[in-house]
Amino acid sequence: MKLGSIALNSFLILLFLYIFVIIFLFFYQRKLLYHPSENNYLDETSLNHNIEKKFIQSENKLVSWYFEKNSDYKTILFFHGNAGKLDNRIYKLNELSKLEINYLIIAYRGFSGNEGKPTESGLYEDAKSAKIWLNNNGVKDKDIILYGESLGTAVAVDLASKHKFAGIILESPFTSMTRLAQKYYPIFPVKIILKDKFDSINKIQKINSPLLVMHGEEDTIVPFSMGVKIFEKSNTQKSKYFIKNDDHMMNFDQNLISEIQKFIKSLK
Repeated sequence: MKLGSIALNSFLILLFLYIFVIIFLFFYQRKLLYHPSENNYLDETSLNHNIEKKFIQSENKLVSWYFEKNSDYKTILFFHGNAGKLDNRIYKLNELSKLEINYLIIAYRGFSGNEGKPTESGLYEDAKSAKIWLNNNGVKDKDIILYGESLGTAVAVDLASKHKFAGIILESPFTSMTRLAQKYYPIFPVKIILKDKFDSINKIQKINSPLLVMHGEEDTIVPFSMGVKIFEKSNTQKSKYFIKNDDHMMNFDQNLISEIQKFIKSLK
């Protein structure tokens, strides 16, 4: 009887803790998903080229960097991942600036000093606003290449599922946030409590823009198998850059840059 009482009490304690964690995940999940830097100062000194700082109107103004090398070139619309600021991508922007390409990189709401709080629908709205800004400044969809990095791949996929662009580049893509969350929280009902689902695996089949998928086989955050599934599920003209001994934030070496350059040239 005493052992049974101890077992029951232990079960009730575990049940309470389990429910507590579920409640915590429900209310604080966006703080676990989105990680804007606490320091909002943008340090542009490491850029090896001149950019124009723009403020694109979405629900709030979005600080953005615009680099126009040649008006005849296509323009990359860059969507960053779930953490950090614009200047954390300078090493990528410096390499992109060497190519025959222009670029616009935006910071989402709540990032890089922007007002607002990030949500799935909010990021989609920010991406749409950036596209419209480019359109209003003479850059047509047929001359825009979407570039998504990590979480930004879901933003790019969503936008590309609604419009046809010159191309779309996905770096370290995941199939859906639901499936990724199940990997990290397998014992919790993430399908029920997850607010921002970022369901790229179903949207990728709607894309009819040329596609380049890049993923490192040693990715410790997003399983490499997810990048493979995104590539396999797409029904458009596509190419891939899958490489061993590369992690989530891919090595922006000459091999990767050459793949991007080759992809851009294939769109002309």
